[in-house]
Amino acid sequence: MFVFCIESSHARGMGHLFRSLTLATELRSRGHSVRFLANDHPNSLRIVRERGFDVALYDLAAATGWEEAFVDPAGPSPIWINDRLNTRRSHGETIKGLGAKLVTFDDRGDGAELADVNICALLFEKTEDLRGKDVKLGVEYMILNPEIERYRRVRQGLASILITLGGADTYGVTVRVAKWLSSKPFPVTIVTGPSFQHMAELEKVVSTAPPDRFKLLNQVPSLAAEMYRHDLAITGGGVTPFEACAAGLPCVVIANEPFEIPVGRALEQLGAAFFAGHHSEFDLGILEKAIPIRRMSETAMTKVDLGGVGRVADLLESLAA
Repeated sequence: MFVFCIESSHARGMGHLFRSLTLATELRSRGHSVRFLANDHPNSLRIVRERGFDVALYDLAAATGWEEAFVDPAGPSPIWINDRLNTRRSHGETIKGLGAKLVTFDDRGDGAELADVNICALLFEKTEDLRGKDVKLGVEYMILNPEIERYRRVRQGLASILITLGGADTYGVTVRVAKWLSSKPFPVTIVTGPSFQHMAELEKVVSTAPPDRFKLLNQVPSLAAEMYRHDLAITGGGVTPFEACAAGLPCVVIANEPFEIPVGRALEQLGAAFFAGHHSEFDLGILEKAIPIRRMSETAMTKVDLGGVGRVADLLESLAA
């Protein structure tokens, strides 16, 4: 049994949810049982159930004391996967006390030291401080949607821009990016997610822009398919820019959170993206210059592959053996 314990909300964002769903789907395809635990966020609970997984609520306000209800004492030792950042030591001790193996993602909490595996594919600075029995670093452990394989292509030039800033876009960065682009000569498609709460402001920007400047989409069936139609994406600093790179889609990264700043810098160093700064003071001036789209697209596809979900699933199966 693999137990995914996630936190997902407008404030936290939905990246943990979608990453866990991708990994859970891979484990299910290999014949394993999977269960989700989540905080009370209706959009997230709906998405988990639509993907065909069981999900139960846990008490987000309680650091520990609720875990035992989700572990079968008569069953084999489960693999408990925390994808909610900063595991507390008391929670980690409880998990270990129940005989479970603990796996965490990008975890800098004081409980990460108890993790059997701490997978830190999204961390690019101060990695010497990371804790866990086995810390996995590097883009090769990035869990990306395998559907992207069908939509990979080398871009030849800049004719269309995609804005996709996450399932929640907590700070309404999409609105500010759209305002900046409203006077520029690019056709732009904007994709918003299930927990986006700034639609009225965004629709006002779109309605006052020149005709055909913006195409506004909410909750597209496949972000990978939408990415295929464009030549550059403006994204946050989570998993999405890596999925874009794997598809051959160069990015401009805006950090929604401080921990996303090293992600933007790392992608720029790879040669697959430009980093526009933190959302509080981003600079999209790079879009007013000639961008080497073809070179960036080829580099992106070379540097970011789609094997991460399989590598992590292999690790988890080894832990369960």
